[in-house]
Amino acid sequence: METTGEVAGCILSEKKGAVARLVINRPPLNILDLDTIGQLNSQLGAACKAEGVRLVEIRGAGERAFSAGVNVRDHLQDRAPQMLREFHSLIRAVLYAPCLVLAVVRGHCLGGGMELALACDFILASDDARFGQPEIKVGAFPPLAVVLLPRLIPEKKALELILTGEPITAEEGQRLGLVNRVVRSAELESEVSRFSGLLLAQSASVTMLARKAARLAPQAPLESALRESERIYLEHLLSTEDVSEGLRAFLEKRPPVWKNE
Repeated sequence: METTGEVAGCILSEKKGAVARLVINRPPLNILDLDTIGQLNSQLGAACKAEGVRLVEIRGAGERAFSAGVNVRDHLQDRAPQMLREFHSLIRAVLYAPCLVLAVVRGHCLGGGMELALACDFILASDDARFGQPEIKVGAFPPLAVVLLPRLIPEKKALELILTGEPITAEEGQRLGLVNRVVRSAELESEVSRFSGLLLAQSASVTMLARKAARLAPQAPLESALRESERIYLEHLLSTEDVSEGLRAFLEKRPPVWKNE
């Protein structure tokens, strides 16, 4: 089968038959800065428009992380509005992509990295993967995860993930329904091929119509909830002293001192 590939900045793209692969190429942790977010959004659009592509895989380079999240500096007050616009543009592109999108997760899948994986249609993970939303520990919250997680898993577990910032294993993610398959690291590629084969064996047109119908019900409420989450983040969270303290404490490698105002 013919394979074509290229590197566009921080994103490695490859096409093999009906499958396009996009790799966040910023090891070891594949942090999502503004440039990488923009490149991934652009490459996703190009991949979905490529002739014959029915499935896009999103991965992280190396073994340590799918992505450990959005650059902490981009959460600061002067950058946060642009960061949310760019990142949520990427998330919407994934949610409403004209082809199936599969996250292949090894290692850390944290913060914005977990939000990106949640937006995908499917998540396949190695047994060493860890999922978490640690934003609360730097005085912030994940504005997409607060919308998506309570729709995907029981509310109390969603609140635990968001309000403690503690990660969960891939196996727990599968039990909760966040992850489709968990296999040993050495078996991940074969499971990705097998799972992709199940999807590609179906009618392309019927698959996309079924996906559209399945996503139709929550679309309008999701958009409304996401806009409200963005508003709370930008208008209220960013005006607190604790968000600045938490982010700067992280960057300065010290424990935060909360004002709790």
